[in-house]
Amino acid sequence: MSGGDITCAAAVGCGVIGAGWIARLRLSGIDVCAFDPSPAAPDVIADVHANAVAAWTDLGLAPTDDRVGSLTMSDSIEAACADAHFVVESVPERLDLKHATLVAIDAANDDAIVASSTSGFRPSVLARPMIRPERLVVGHPFNPVYLLPLVEVVAGERTDEAVVERASALYTRLGMHPLRVRAEIDAHIADRLLEAVWREALWLVNDGVATTEEIDDAIRYGFGLRWAQMGLFETYRIAGGLGGMRHFIGQFGEALSWPWTKLMDVPELTDELIDTIAGQSDVQSGRYSVRELERIRDRNVAAILLALESNDWGAGRTLAAQRAHRG
Repeated sequence: MSGGDITCAAAVGCGVIGAGWIARLRLSGIDVCAFDPSPAAPDVIADVHANAVAAWTDLGLAPTDDRVGSLTMSDSIEAACADAHFVVESVPERLDLKHATLVAIDAANDDAIVASSTSGFRPSVLARPMIRPERLVVGHPFNPVYLLPLVEVVAGERTDEAVVERASALYTRLGMHPLRVRAEIDAHIADRLLEAVWREALWLVNDGVATTEEIDDAIRYGFGLRWAQMGLFETYRIAGGLGGMRHFIGQFGEALSWPWTKLMDVPELTDELIDTIAGQSDVQSGRYSVRELERIRDRNVAAILLALESNDWGAGRTLAAQRAHRG
C-alpha cells in the first residue's frame, strides 16, 4: 500500500499535536481511530477540529461532509490501532512513556507505518524496544498541525526506506511539506533553531533588556516577516547585495566571534524569572482566551499562505499543490 492509498489511521495521544493530526487527517478524507486516557481528550479534539475547519475555510478548502473522514474514540491502544494503515504517536515527551506506547502499538498492529511526533528524540532511540523497528519513522509537525505544512521526516538506523517513502507520500497527500532530515540528531532541525532563539529571549527577559511583548514585536514586525517567506540563508543572500552570500559572510562573518549572544548557557528558571515571564505574558495577551489567540493565529497564517500562493513562493506552493489534489 502506498502513502496515497491510506484510508484508515490511528492517533495515540490526543493533546494539541495529536488533535491537530486528527483534524488534518480527517479533513483529507482519512478515517481516524483515536485513543487518549484523558477524559478531556474528546473536547480537545472537537475544539481543534473546529479551528481547523475555520482555517481551511479561510484557505478556500472548506470541507464538505462527504469528504471528511470519520472519528472513532477507542478505549485502548489496541482497539485504536488494530485496523490502521498509519499510526501517529503523540504522547508527552517522556522516553519511558514513548517506549511503552510504541511497544503497545507494535503489538496491536503488524504492518502499519508508525510515525512519532516527537520533537526531540531520535527514532533509533525510540525504536529500541520495538519488535518491528523497521516501520518506525519520526514525523515531527508544527503547531497548528492542520495549518502549518512542515513535517520533519527522520529515519532510524533500522527504518525501512520504503516506510519513509510511504510516509512522505502520505504527508504530501495531506498538503504538507515533508522535509527529510539527513541524519539523526536530537531535536531534529527546526527545534534546534527555535531553541537558540528561545534561550536568547530568556536571557533578554532575565537581564531586564526587553519584555516578552518587546521580543515578540522584534520578531513579528521584523525578521519574522522575512523568515515566513524566504528563510534564513536566502534572506542573508539578499543582505549581501550584488555580491550575494559570499559578500555577506565577508562583511559580517567577523561578528560571529563577538560576544553578542549567550547561546551556550541558559538562565536558571527561578520562581522570580517564571513569575516575570508569566506576568509579562499576561499583560501582553491576557485579554484574549487561548482559543481566541488560536483563531487569530490561524487567520493570520492563512492570509500569509494565500499571499505566498498568489506569488508561487515558499509554503504557498504546498497550498497550491493541496488545492490541485483536492480538485
